[in-house]
Amino acid sequence: MNSLGELERSIMDVLWGTDAWLTVREVVNRLSDRDNAYTTVMTVLNRLVRKDFVRRERDDDGRTWRYRPAAGRETYIAELMLAALGETGDRLAALGHFARSVTPEEAEALRRALPEGGAP
Repeated sequence: MNSLGELERSIMDVLWGTDAWLTVREVVNRLSDRDNAYTTVMTVLNRLVRKDFVRRERDDDGRTWRYRPAAGRETYIAELMLAALGETGDRLAALGHFARSVTPEEAEALRRALPEGGAP
């Protein structure tokens, strides 16, 4: 599972924040840190495409690339959690510790997410 650098996360936040396909210029304009050069954002977007975090397609004119996330933020976070779980020597102990640290509402959401009988 690839982790994201600071600018990559900022760009993904922009993309996750809309359902629309965005051009590089639109991403640059929506970034909270306005000091990012157009070419820097374009390079990072292309890197995110190679990492399979972002999809791109040509605009109707065939000259402009538009970008959107390959998957939602929740999918990315779940994959990070699974990767972290894979780093432990005792997955069951790590899951137990995690389960004891969540709020009652989060625990209920986990129970609802599990298939009947608790096994995937």
